[in-house]
Amino acid sequence: MSGDGRQRRLAAILAADVAGYTRRVEQDTDGTVAAWRAARADVIDPAIAGRSGRIVKHTGDGFLAEFPTVEDAVRCAISMQEALAASPLDFRMGINLGDVIDDGEDIHGEGVNIAARIEALADPGGIFVSGGVYDQVRNRVDHPFEDLGDHEVKHVSAPVRVYRVVVGDDRHTEDEPAELPLPDKPSIAVLPFDNMSGDPEQEYFIDGMTEDIITDLSKASGLFVIARNSSFAYKGRSPDIRRMCRELGVSHVLEGSVRRAGNRVRINAQLVEGADGTHLWAERYDRELEDIFAVQDEVTREIVAALRVKLTPEEKVRRDVRAKVNPEAYDYVYRAREFIHSFSAEAMNDARGLLERAIEIDPGLASSYAYLALISNADYLNGWNESNKGTLEEALALAQKACEIDGENALGFAALSLCHIWHGQLDAAEIAAERCLELDPNSYAGCSALGQVRDFQGDHERAVELFQMAFRLDPHVDLSLNLLGRAQFALGRDEEAEASFKRRLIRNPTSDTTRAYLAALYGQTGCREEARRVWRELMEINPSFDVQRMRTTLPYAVPTWFDRFYGGLEKAGLVD
Repeated sequence: MSGDGRQRRLAAILAADVAGYTRRVEQDTDGTVAAWRAARADVIDPAIAGRSGRIVKHTGDGFLAEFPTVEDAVRCAISMQEALAASPLDFRMGINLGDVIDDGEDIHGEGVNIAARIEALADPGGIFVSGGVYDQVRNRVDHPFEDLGDHEVKHVSAPVRVYRVVVGDDRHTEDEPAELPLPDKPSIAVLPFDNMSGDPEQEYFIDGMTEDIITDLSKASGLFVIARNSSFAYKGRSPDIRRMCRELGVSHVLEGSVRRAGNRVRINAQLVEGADGTHLWAERYDRELEDIFAVQDEVTREIVAALRVKLTPEEKVRRDVRAKVNPEAYDYVYRAREFIHSFSAEAMNDARGLLERAIEIDPGLASSYAYLALISNADYLNGWNESNKGTLEEALALAQKACEIDGENALGFAALSLCHIWHGQLDAAEIAAERCLELDPNSYAGCSALGQVRDFQGDHERAVELFQMAFRLDPHVDLSLNLLGRAQFALGRDEEAEASFKRRLIRNPTSDTTRAYLAALYGQTGCREEARRVWRELMEINPSFDVQRMRTTLPYAVPTWFDRFYGGLEKAGLVD
């Protein structure tokens, strides 16, 4: 201890910040701040406390933490980066062991300076450590280290040896990512096709075609097909095909380009082997737009043949007759789908207008009615666009119309199942969801719908399996984590449920419903302060959140789940 009250000691220091934070704030202030707060509350603060560390200070977009041992610091950093892998924010972390001076409010000295300089060298999502840290933990931590050599750092006279900790899929570096197990059948992801039209406004059309090809492929039961949202996570990027296949757990990738000129469309498509990047098949199509279904069918047939997938007799029959489409009507459907994927009240309203115009041109286009049903469902569940019970009735009628027009439209049956669910007609919802999966075995919507049916029927074990399958088909859709956590909570698997809810909040920091579930879970497990913290965040996001509306909306056949949910809130003193 010095004469002025300052304490000098050897300490393990972890410095961290968010890569590109200023740019992110400029692009989306509210979302970035919410994501940072969620990361702190759900991952960073608990992880540091769990390793006997303390946060010395926050630095706006980062923090400085101190730990009693180097091993605690490294293990804490690893656990945080693994948990933050799903966050929209990318954290860089640097760890050093060195002398610090503690003045009671902050820590200073070369030990802190080196930790900060190492952190600045780190890749987004990465952990860099000094040579002194490496020497102490290399045989204690079950993760490989990469020697990055000596580095000159500012205000330090001697070069600093730096090592990188290889964590998880190390998604922002050139190391090999962790592999998802491949399915027991040929598997494929379809990358968004490139727009070669020279017109950026044609992007919606090319995206629509890509989505249709994904849908067409997913109808083959002998294939495992990654859903649209996860494939489109790579849009605008030039991913390493081998890395992408490992990230999605598939063996093959379909990529290509589209050029549209008037009512003609030219498509180039290539099938790529994920293991080594070899091109297995390539073809070029030049057709009238009204034959677009036939082109999609040809692409599917060629891929099925190349991968030696056998179609069932029923699947062969379904592919025999492919109708021409009205190009103008289908163009409106493509435009509407782009709005639907934006998922907001305004976007749903815009999509509705486009689909209604498509129906005026072609009243027999079943997908238009199916999408309108999904829009009405979304409006009702989210309280958008002055929706009411009549909106739900409208959704059911639209879904029934879609299925009447085309009895083999899987999307129509997915929409019908959801409509029956929210009417509390679980038996009818079950029939529709099973028909959807019969027509499209890779349907994320079908898995999710049937999972909700099972959950509301009280078969939570089967619901968990279906939600896990839905997440495997579309790992970039965070709603599955919310539904999975809800089913796990119903089973009393609270640790698993907590993990699912936290993963969901990292991906979607503004979810009020997930916070409600998590607060109830904390109440049931005796973590009253945590429950209240989460509830305060919920009230900031949605001050009008209504617990009783959940009781009337979620159609559980027995009250067991809601009793546990509401009971948890009561135990935490959050409801009367």
